[in-house]
Amino acid sequence: MSAKKEKNKKEASSSQEQEVTKTEEKREYFYGKGGRKTSTAQVRVYPQGKGEIIINDKKLEDYFPYFEFQKIVLDPLKLTGFEGKVDISVKVSGGGRRGQAEAIRHGISRALVKMNQELRQVLKPAGFLTRDARMKERKKFGLKRARRAPQWQKR
Repeated sequence: MSAKKEKNKKEASSSQEQEVTKTEEKREYFYGKGGRKTSTAQVRVYPQGKGEIIINDKKLEDYFPYFEFQKIVLDPLKLTGFEGKVDISVKVSGGGRRGQAEAIRHGISRALVKMNQELRQVLKPAGFLTRDARMKERKKFGLKRARRAPQWQKR
């Protein structure tokens, strides 16, 4: 009986050691939430990094294969001079690829401002801190789309 208790204690202590190593791996980060249309992005910016950008557990180039979307995501970093100096982790959902890219840009900009308040003077005139509130207009009853009416016939 005592041998089983000792074995359980050893297993419990090893699991506690594993938990301690997991908490040691946690790094300081700055959080920013971005949005565009129906896309929302949760962004973490890690100040001391190598320039790694992970979006939904994929590298930037894998998630956004088109250069245009990569440029949208990297714009705030290039503008502030943090490209290659910070690591970024993103969880994004909803909408299309362009909306997601713009939501990520918004989130990165907000996180950079939390990291350094002086960057606001650079990012605000570029429009990266403004949430673009334009959304798709809802369809109205009696119409084919939001404003498109059925064809009218005189006779």
